[in-house]
Amino acid sequence: MSEIPSELKYTKSHEWVRDEDDGSVTIGITDHAQELLGDLVFVELPDVGTEMLAEDAACVVESVKAASDVYMPVSGEVIEVNDLLADAPETINDSPYDDGWLIKVKLSTPDELEDLMDADTYDAEIAED
Repeated sequence: MSEIPSELKYTKSHEWVRDEDDGSVTIGITDHAQELLGDLVFVELPDVGTEMLAEDAACVVESVKAASDVYMPVSGEVIEVNDLLADAPETINDSPYDDGWLIKVKLSTPDELEDLMDADTYDAEIAED
């Protein structure tokens, strides 16, 4: 069964969002998503300074099974990327909510956080898959 931390927000496309309480968020893919993908072998991250809208394709994660887009759950500017993933994409498999985060974003529309699912809703969503 997938781990679903209660303090995070989630999307139907299996991204998680941690509100950092300073106008920024950290974004990654869920434990459920990394389980579906299998062993990750490559991660393509956006450049720092890139402005994106919610639902834009932000990153690409490639596994031995498939390549998959990671979508922006919120709108904003990329302020940091997880450089560790360039040499160790499998970090996402080992630690999707901690060391395996993808990007940090300065929110342009903080209200969008309210549109995301809480842990219980996400849990019910993936139970239907």
